[in-house]
Amino acid sequence: MKTPFNRPTPHFDAQAIHQTIRSALAAAGLDTTSGPMLGVTDTIRRALSAAGLPTSEAAAGAHADVIDVVAQVVDVAPDGDGAPAPQPLKDAPQPLAGRFDTFSYSNRAGSRSYKLFVPARIGAVPPPLVVMLHGCTQSADDFAAGTQMNRLAAEQGFLVVYPEQASSANPSKCWNWFKAQDQARDAGEPSLIAGIVREVAARHGVDPRRIFVAGLSAGAAMAVILGETYPELFAGVGAHSGLPYRSAHDMASAMAAMKGGRGGSAGPVAAPLATGAHGALRKKTAQAVPTIVFHGDRDHTVQQANGIEIAQQATAAHTAVEAGGALSASLERGTSPAGRSFSRTLHVDAAGRTRVESWTVHGAGHAWAGGSASGTYTDVRGPDASAEMLRFFLALPQAGSA
Repeated sequence: MKTPFNRPTPHFDAQAIHQTIRSALAAAGLDTTSGPMLGVTDTIRRALSAAGLPTSEAAAGAHADVIDVVAQVVDVAPDGDGAPAPQPLKDAPQPLAGRFDTFSYSNRAGSRSYKLFVPARIGAVPPPLVVMLHGCTQSADDFAAGTQMNRLAAEQGFLVVYPEQASSANPSKCWNWFKAQDQARDAGEPSLIAGIVREVAARHGVDPRRIFVAGLSAGAAMAVILGETYPELFAGVGAHSGLPYRSAHDMASAMAAMKGGRGGSAGPVAAPLATGAHGALRKKTAQAVPTIVFHGDRDHTVQQANGIEIAQQATAAHTAVEAGGALSASLERGTSPAGRSFSRTLHVDAAGRTRVESWTVHGAGHAWAGGSASGTYTDVRGPDASAEMLRFFLALPQAGSA
């Protein structure tokens, strides 16, 4: 038998191989455009290229999806013609006058690191404090860069603290908003974050009437929990792309809640239920804490229904304690300087005070509105969620004046 040394090299159609693999994944119900399978087609493409089998399909780098909670995500898709989003001037690195240092806090629930920005110039004595809770896979530095809250703090003279989730507590560094033990006062992660806040407030003489908490996604869900469990500590809550209070009690119900379902709570921590606007069972919150909500209507990681539920919970809580009864609502529409359209609903009490403010960012995915490209999971086209949250917080009547 002769050895076929001169056998012709077989021809491989790399594009066909790639398409076959994609079709097989799709047939198995595996979405390669979001979630844990995000980017798998890029990996296949690179492997084929490394083997000398380049595909004719352009490299997929156009995804702008965001990672969060337990899945990896992102979807800040550009509008219209698909042109890249313009980069605002504030994205250029600017030196900030102040200190950004790392500390650690411990209690019976464990320990967490945190970063604190103290501006060189304090605008008011005692100063306000804003607590910023990052999303999954993010860090304090990343979240600070993306939200540009330190820049606002340097300009306006307030402190910003960034508690940081430990990978030992959650492999994706998500705040465990979906665990019953992390949804209660004086327990778990709420107690750790509250402890950090009290430590910073005491050390720097913060105005106790002007402490606010905001977050993105898992961080937003935890911010909502903190508003309910520590209403005397937080004068206002900001929730960007987050989830309502006790919308889940384990990983499975968390995934369902993110997609717009309601997993519910189990055991004695369960709150009364009411029917929400979408027919789902909505939990009630008891604490009337002023709340501002941001959510993109193309968020496929945490569905916008969750942002609507956060606003409904807050509105119902305020209505329950208002002497004048239900809050009145008004709708405003606008467009950011970079061209992103939005709708804003104001829920106002009988005295004309805005208690709940809810923003829908049209065409936006799972990302911080108006954020900087120097951080992850940001939509640079705006509107500026950081500036709007700060405006809402500092205008709250119950915050008083320093």
